[in-house]
Amino acid sequence: METHFAMEHGRIAPRARLSHVFGANDDPLSWSTIAKLLKDTASKWPGRTAVVFRSQQIRSTWRELAEQVDILASGLLELGIQRGDRVALWSPNRYECLLTQFATARIGAILVSLNPAYVAGELEYALNKAGCKALILPPQFRSTKILTDIAPELADATPGALNSARLADLRIVIHMGNDTVPGMILFRDVMKLGGTRLDTRELESGEAELNADDAINIQFTSGTTGRPRGATLSHFNIVNNARYAASCMRLTHNDSLCVTMPLYHCIGMVLSSLACVSVGASMVFPAEAFDPETTLAAISEERCTALHGVPTMFIAELEHPNFSRYDLRTLRTGLMAGSPCPIEVMRRVIDQMNLAQITIAYGMTETSPVSFQSETGDPIEKRTTTVGRIHPHIEVKIVDEHGNTVPVGVAGELCTRGYSVMKGYWGDKDATALAIRDGWMHSGDLAVLDEHGYCNIVGRLKDMLIRGGENIFPREIEEILFTHSKVMSVQVFGIPDQKYGEQVCAWIIPRPRVHITQEEIIEFCQGRMASYKVPRVVRFVQDMPMTASGKPQKYLMRKQMMEELDVADVRTA
Repeated sequence: METHFAMEHGRIAPRARLSHVFGANDDPLSWSTIAKLLKDTASKWPGRTAVVFRSQQIRSTWRELAEQVDILASGLLELGIQRGDRVALWSPNRYECLLTQFATARIGAILVSLNPAYVAGELEYALNKAGCKALILPPQFRSTKILTDIAPELADATPGALNSARLADLRIVIHMGNDTVPGMILFRDVMKLGGTRLDTRELESGEAELNADDAINIQFTSGTTGRPRGATLSHFNIVNNARYAASCMRLTHNDSLCVTMPLYHCIGMVLSSLACVSVGASMVFPAEAFDPETTLAAISEERCTALHGVPTMFIAELEHPNFSRYDLRTLRTGLMAGSPCPIEVMRRVIDQMNLAQITIAYGMTETSPVSFQSETGDPIEKRTTTVGRIHPHIEVKIVDEHGNTVPVGVAGELCTRGYSVMKGYWGDKDATALAIRDGWMHSGDLAVLDEHGYCNIVGRLKDMLIRGGENIFPREIEEILFTHSKVMSVQVFGIPDQKYGEQVCAWIIPRPRVHITQEEIIEFCQGRMASYKVPRVVRFVQDMPMTASGKPQKYLMRKQMMEELDVADVRTA
């Protein structure tokens, strides 16, 4: 028998029995396109500050931002970029990135978001997989060098007419720098072209043909387990997710958000920039890439009221030696996402960073991204131990290995259905069919729902250890180790063992200037957890492999430990 439901605080939560919840539906879904969302905000608050890029010394009002977006959109049209064409953006956070995000949406081109840390093979793969017609590069020499190594034909190509053997679809390369590069068009020249040829009537006519359900963004997944896939998202997906995320944070046009997340990632693009556009909040970008002290300075000097980030970022800010020098009293709300937040870190963020109303969010790129989020009025205990309750208009169930919905309080795989589920993986029908079954997006995450609908993420399905027949969830061990006074960060995973199948391994980043030993960690665990959960191998490291969104890449840690210990993979589960 399916569960019964009751309305609680704007959420629909299970009263008993099965882990199956529905989001509230009192706030209707929007069919606005991204372009219309920006246009409406610029009309409401034309003279208010929209964006600050501190590293580029750029400040724009909403009116100015909308005008610049139209100019770039016009320039892209003049270059021959049309609705449905894929335009790749391969850059750290710059003003040009924000313009590109909205200009491509204005003309219906599909923005392909690429991590600027990509090496040649990754860049070539992504450009070809998405069939990109255009690529926009940052000024950094590294990016230019990688691209010219892949496409040496650029040296003799007419700008806008590249014909590359290895990048068959790529024709247009746009460079953000000031110096001319063979075969490339300067971003500023595209803006000049757009300004000269700007015809807002043409833009309006083209926009009228767009559909909110059109694909508008391809987000290559972070790759916690291997090669990334291109999650394809629509206006409808991300506009609504941004709106509901902003509502949970109680973000308004009076707020100023410090944006630390990269715009090439779903958190930065949707939960930061689009969320701000949805309510008229200002965006403050401290730097091109995350730096803890630059972030603290931006919050203090720009009087930011909100802050986004992943747990590793908040840890870096809290642990910075100059943390106490900065005035964070204006902070109020924000969002922590990307990976499960250690309880101790969340408590410190609330107490020491003045983020009394910060929310925790959970989701995945394939669900636009958020499915669960806490609210500013939730009890602190729920905001430190769960990822909140389900977002509006979304349905989630927790299932066992046979696909059966599990009882409340029992761990299983989290599956999502509703408006937020992606259109599919670009050019990969088999992967799409494996991930989305009967309309349900299978997350691969292990989760538990309580009787009030609050969700706790206990780990990845593939991360769960099986030691001598005992199921072990790494996060449970991580939470305990985080309470050790000498531990700054920790990740727990399994390594092969001939006798037990797997043993528990912990990687620990110690706090600065402390001495800590494996024996000390093992002794600390005794009495705090069952003996079979105590790590048998402990390594102290300076850093850990992470994805762009701050998710730990445990498969790389496991691989390194297997090589170090010279053991083979003996897992059978």
